[in-house]
Amino acid sequence: MIKLGKKAGTKKSLVFLVEDHPVFREGLGKLLNAEPDLKVCGGTGDPCQAIKMIRKAKPDLVVVDIGLPGKSGLELIKEIRDEAIPVKLLAVSMFDEAIYAQRVLRAGGDGYVMKQEDPEVIVLAIRDVLAGRIYVSENVFANDAMRNPVPDDASLIDTLTDVELEVLEGLGQGRSSNEIADQVEMTVKEVDGLVGSIRRKLKLKNLNSLIRYAVCWVEDSVK
Repeated sequence: MIKLGKKAGTKKSLVFLVEDHPVFREGLGKLLNAEPDLKVCGGTGDPCQAIKMIRKAKPDLVVVDIGLPGKSGLELIKEIRDEAIPVKLLAVSMFDEAIYAQRVLRAGGDGYVMKQEDPEVIVLAIRDVLAGRIYVSENVFANDAMRNPVPDDASLIDTLTDVELEVLEGLGQGRSSNEIADQVEMTVKEVDGLVGSIRRKLKLKNLNSLIRYAVCWVEDSVK
């Protein structure tokens, strides 16, 4: 990991949490408020209200969960950047950063850390991003894909768009087309169209093969 040699001065940096799991949000809030240089200035589990609340709270950094209801964390990061809000953005997720880190940086994020990491690693990631550095693990940072945004030998998963990846996650988590449609804010027909596109990109013969693939992919991603 990239290490920060010294904590910031006595002034506390303000952190806003966009996380729909109350237990994780509250636990992270207590963790950060116990640090001498950090303070949580607000939080929400509703990504549709996040930008308005962030503007009011004026944090130095926003922690964004990738898997949010109604709108993915990637889309929220893009919207925050489009709105030109002067804030650092750190994405968190239960999914392997090898899958999402590059997408987060492309969207305008400043770093990516997995929820399963030790608490001190999450605090380190926050401090690194506040210090103006990009935070990802050394393994991901050393990967050619991080230096070359469009590698010639991209894997089949890398050919999926952000919303297709979100639909694949939903399939792997056992969600119905209606549930996935609510998650990505599309019609069921549009989701079914994306499912077909995903299947073709992954070169799978039928829907059952895609679902089996999605389940195995989700299980492997969160190990």
